[in-house]
Amino acid sequence: MVRKEYVITEISAAPDGGPYVLITLVEPKDLKGPAQPRPSHNIVMGFTSMEDLIKDLQRALSGLSRQMIGGTLTVIKLDMREYEESGLKVGDKICLEITKIEKEGV
Repeated sequence: MVRKEYVITEISAAPDGGPYVLITLVEPKDLKGPAQPRPSHNIVMGFTSMEDLIKDLQRALSGLSRQMIGGTLTVIKLDMREYEESGLKVGDKICLEITKIEKEGV
């Protein structure tokens, strides 16, 4: 069994419009302190072709995610019923427990 503590940093709707939400978790040690300024989300890019746009956009997005949080993100998916019953909100500390299910027989 593994137990890990996390802090909820984002709750977002399903990108495909499905009946679920995505909850982004970060280990407390990976959170940046409140004294540090948040990175600016204003990104200005110039491009002359569609290939340049795609390359620059990928580079900007990967740089932005590294600036926002120094550690690894964990994302879990909850259906709407689970989410509504949980009462979870951004900033809540949670604990995830992972247990291996032992099967008898094959």
